[in-house]
Amino acid sequence: MSERISIHPPTSSLRVTVFDYGAGNLHSLIKSLETEQTTVRVETDSALAVAETDALILPGVGAFAPAAERLAAGRVVMKQALERGLPCLGICLGMQLLFDGSDEGPGDGLGIIPGRVTRLSAERVPQIGWNRLEDVHEPLALEAALDVAYYANSFVCRPVSTALPLVMAWSEHESDRFPAIVRRGAVVGVQFHPEKSSTPGVRFVHAFLDAARRQADGRPDATLGSSLEGG
Repeated sequence: MSERISIHPPTSSLRVTVFDYGAGNLHSLIKSLETEQTTVRVETDSALAVAETDALILPGVGAFAPAAERLAAGRVVMKQALERGLPCLGICLGMQLLFDGSDEGPGDGLGIIPGRVTRLSAERVPQIGWNRLEDVHEPLALEAALDVAYYANSFVCRPVSTALPLVMAWSEHESDRFPAIVRRGAVVGVQFHPEKSSTPGVRFVHAFLDAARRQADGRPDATLGSSLEGG
């Protein structure tokens, strides 16, 4: 079942789907996605979430196990869509779902980024508040001038060694350094909440949407790859 957010979208609008794990309020995220050029819908079926859409958003609300359970029925379909080049932005938990699995709970992630999710190695957990982005080479973040972001997390992603080149930025909480941004092809994951990261965070979201729009229009784009091959 899906819920349309924009009632009268322009004919050339970018179709954006938010996959809802059923865990919480998506209002601030949806607000950051809505522009005159986008049509946003919320979808609870993981297979339908990648049907007739130009971009997929995996939100940052909830816990890994129930989200993986909601993902399970359409996991293969969703993974295939991402492998074919559907632009995807995974936020916080959504980024973690791009990995193989999590110590937070049972269930399979999408396995787009090889690695596993583990608890922060720190005394103060969860990490809640602002933190700097370091070693940034993600074009979307550079375009948005995003160097500080808002976090609310207890778990972080640990890519396998061969996947470390997919890390586009890092952050550090106490002495635990972890990926802040990962990217493979047209799939981007962020451990922070861009929709809560002030104006630069919203610019980051809009930069992703602009890149997805260029790809939907069939224009070459240096920011998002067309598929995961070589990404």
